[in-house]
Parts: sequence; C-alpha cells; structure tokens
Amino acid sequence: MRRLLAILLALCLGLTACGTAVPEPQTLPEGENSGPEVSYIPLDDRPVNADRVEYLAESLGYRLSMPEEDLYRTRLDGQGTNPNGTPYGDRAALYDWLREQEEAGCDRYVLSLDQLLSGGLVNSRSFLGEDVTLRDGTVLSEAEFLGAILDLLSGEENEVYLLDTVMRLAPTVGYEGWELAGYEALRSYGMAARPALAGDKLTLENILSAYPLGADGEVLDPADFGVTQEAVDRYLLCRARKLRLVSEALTLTEGMENIHFLLGVDDSAPTDSIQTNELAYLRQAVEGRGAVLSGADEDGMLALCRMYAQCDCEGELPAVAVRYFGGSESRASSDYDHQPMTEIVAAHLSYLGCEMAEDGEVQLLVLTAPADESQRKTAVRDCVAALRDARKAGTPTILMDAAKNGYGTDFQRELVRKTELGFLLGYAGFYDLANATGIALANGVARWLCLQNGAPRTQGQADAFRLTLADSLVKDICYKNQAKIQTTAYVRDTLRGDPDNFCRTETDPEAVLAQAEICLRDAAGDVLANLSRSAMLTDSEGTLAGFGTLRIGKVSFPWLRVFEIRMEWEGS
Repeated sequence: MRRLLAILLALCLGLTACGTAVPEPQTLPEGENSGPEVSYIPLDDRPVNADRVEYLAESLGYRLSMPEEDLYRTRLDGQGTNPNGTPYGDRAALYDWLREQEEAGCDRYVLSLDQLLSGGLVNSRSFLGEDVTLRDGTVLSEAEFLGAILDLLSGEENEVYLLDTVMRLAPTVGYEGWELAGYEALRSYGMAARPALAGDKLTLENILSAYPLGADGEVLDPADFGVTQEAVDRYLLCRARKLRLVSEALTLTEGMENIHFLLGVDDSAPTDSIQTNELAYLRQAVEGRGAVLSGADEDGMLALCRMYAQCDCEGELPAVAVRYFGGSESRASSDYDHQPMTEIVAAHLSYLGCEMAEDGEVQLLVLTAPADESQRKTAVRDCVAALRDARKAGTPTILMDAAKNGYGTDFQRELVRKTELGFLLGYAGFYDLANATGIALANGVARWLCLQNGAPRTQGQADAFRLTLADSLVKDICYKNQAKIQTTAYVRDTLRGDPDNFCRTETDPEAVLAQAEICLRDAAGDVLANLSRSAMLTDSEGTLAGFGTLRIGKVSFPWLRVFEIRMEWEGS
C-alpha cells in the first residue's frame, strides 16, 4: 500500500522517473525554417525513407523539398500502378523535378540512385533496365541518363549526396510474383561463396564472370538450390546491371569533391556470398568519397546528418563513448548481415566523422542479444541503470536496442517504467540491427550538433525533434511488440486476409486501420505518458525542459501491409 501511495503521489506532483519535478516545455519563436533548402529524392515512399527524413531535416532548420509521392511510390502486386503506368517510380519525371530544383537555385541534394535509375529499392532488385524517354521526347540509354543526371549536378556550388545499395541476395516477396519459397531458394543460391578476388583481379568484369561460379571455380547448378536456370539468369543480369551503374557513377564523378557516396548493403549474410567481391570492389572504389555501410533504409537520415555536420557545423562532431550490454556485440549481428555489431557501429561513427572515446561527449548504449541466458536480467538491469545514471549526470545519450527480442518484452517494460525516454537524443530498435544503428546515430548525432552550434532555433525545429524520437519509440516499442502482432492476427484470423498485402486477399484496408488504431493507441499509452513526464536537453549547457504531450493522430498503411505504419502526430 505504501508503494502504491508513493507512485500516486509522484504522479500527482508531476515527477520524472528519476524523482525530480518535470520542468515546463521550452517555448521558442514561431516561424518558418530559414536554413538551406535540401532537395531529396527518397529510396521509396515508406515512412523510414520519407517521414523520418522530413522530421530530421525540419529539426535541423532545413527546408526539405521532395517530389510528389506518386513519382517515387512503390506498389506491391495487385496494388495498381502509378500515373506513369508502372508499380515503381517515374524516372523521367524525377529527372524533370531535379532539373527544376537546380534551375531554381538549389545547391544541396540527397538523392537515391536506386529511385532515379530503377524506380525504387524493390524494383532495383529485379529490374533488367530499359531506355528512359524524357518529357521532351529525348530517348537516353541508362548510361546516358546517369550521365545526364551527374552533368546536371556537377556545378561546384552544389553539395550532393548520392545513395545507392548493394543488391540483396534475393528479390522481394510479393513483387513481380515472387513467393516466399522462391525467395528462399534464390537467396540460398546467392549465399553460396564465389571465387575470392583480390588485388589486380578485383575488377568489375572479373566479379561479373564469377557470379555463376562456386568458391571452387566450378559452375553452380541452380537445381541444387531449388531454383530454375531462368530465374538465376535474370537474377544475375539484374545484379550486373546494378553493379555496372554504380561503378559508372563512381567513375564519372572522380575528382568531384562535392559529390559524396553512401552505399548501403541491403539484406546480406554473415558468410561469404555473391556480395563479398562486390563489397570489396565498392569499398575500394568509394574510399575518400563516402562509405559502404550495412543497412539501406536509413541512409537518407545518415546523409542528412553528415551534410549538416560538414556544411553547417564546421565538422565539429562529438566523441562517442560506446557501451554494450548483453555480450553478443562481437558476433554476426543477424542472419541478414555480414558484420558483427561492433564493426557496424564503428563504421557508422566513422562515416559521420565521430571518434570513439571512453569519455566522449555523447554516450551510445547498445543492448545486444544475451550471450549467456543466465545473465539476461543482469543485462537489462545494467542497461537501465546506465540510462538512469546518464539522466542524473546530464550525459547526452543515444540508445539502441539491438537485441532482436532477445529479452522478450522485459527490457522495453523496464525502459518505460524506470527511465525518462524524452531525455534520449536518439533511439531505434525496430529494423535489423544495421538499420537501427543508422537511425539511432543519425538522429542522435544530428540532435547533439543542433544543440551545440548555438544557432537560433524555432518552435518548429524543437517539435520536429520530438517527432523523430516519439516516432521511433512508439513504432519500435509499441507497434512492433504489441499492436503489429495484434493487427496481424486480426487480419489473418478475423478477416481471413493476407497481412503482407491486403490487396492479394481483397481485404478492406479501412477495416484493418480501424483495428490497428485501437491496438496502437492502447499499446502506446505508457510510452506517451512517459514522454509527457520526461525532461529533454535543450542546449549544450545541459538546460532541461519538459518534453511536452503528444498524441497519435491519423494512421495509415503506405504499402497496404501490416509491416510498416504511418502515424500523424498531434500535441503540444
């Protein structure tokens, strides 16, 4: 009874999880952002590539310009077509939009080559390519089209970040007729080791020649992997096309110091595979002009953070103290990545320009899967304690849950009960571990830089940062662990539909949305209450203000599947 009364008293007094009074939210001047305009062509229309980049840009004072959504939208099987008559992005229209931005005087760009050259990530995995017909009737080969894009952006006044991906090991289930069994068979073919190339033998043509071969140099038999020769032939042609195009982009931009590359490694494997030679080749080719990083969806955020650091903060980045909990950081991070967590984190920090140091200005806490099952409770307890200590000391902190549900919901429950989530600079835990690294670090480092540079900020910037954090927390804790599971069961068991594509079973999206809203609002209650009782850092001196109150508004499923959800936000 005494404990219950203490909890009720704390709530009545408006105390934070650390036992101190919640300060009032900060009030900043209203007004539009006056920072530089950044033209952004995303990988596709999923929230991680669109909404989250918009929030981050707004929080930094940037004015982010994007094409109309139908120009870069992806539609899965049965979901119709875009205005260009295809289920993928409109390459010619995107080029026109880019030209208009350049003519209007824009000089900062973050551009997905997967979108510009292939109509998006999903289509890039299975696209054999075709000529591009511009709106004036000019027909360009893909090589000529790439050259036209790069010529358009070649002005020395421009700062250009080009994003591309290393093609993953198999195409997308639910696109162009691919089913799970076919995906798994082709993935197993892609996972087979190829002849290792190094030194002078690591050339584009040698890599392509090695595609059909096993590590022993003998031709792989597709039947051994349960896949047809026809499927393999198309797969290898698609891989070759993508690798040739990014190689050509790197060659054409040699010597252009204002053009930077970020190449994401789409789903991979912890063993040698068809990607291994590609990765070695691209890392060598991009050296000094960018990086090859595990992950893909979050690269728009990473590029934006690096642009802000280099162009607006004079490259003054924090040293980062990295602490791991759980003991699995040196193992392969997942079945879909080729590096352990320590290497992934180090590579991402290096790309952003941050050094690692024991006494860094920013702390990154990473929870990994438990290496020893007997230490599960200890890992959770220690990580939560570190977060509470950081709050008491005022240490700027980024949190990454890389445990892949290795603790069930124990960690999330303790996180919500015992810490102040609004104090975090960044958080992620939904996607694969590489994705979580990029999301957490891009948001967290960008927020630290924004607080450090001392430039006047608007209320819109502060509100946008709150959305970057709240969106990650609610999706990664509440939607992933509860509402998504409940909604998936509702679609399958009650509506007898397909949660991975409502159109495939003619399932009414509105019926799914109605249920998803109920589940999400219920699941998010504790997290949103925690945020409303949290303090947040507002400057480089450690000044605190209340996080404020946020509510979930309208929700939608951008790809008409349960996997990702888009949330609109309301609050003060």
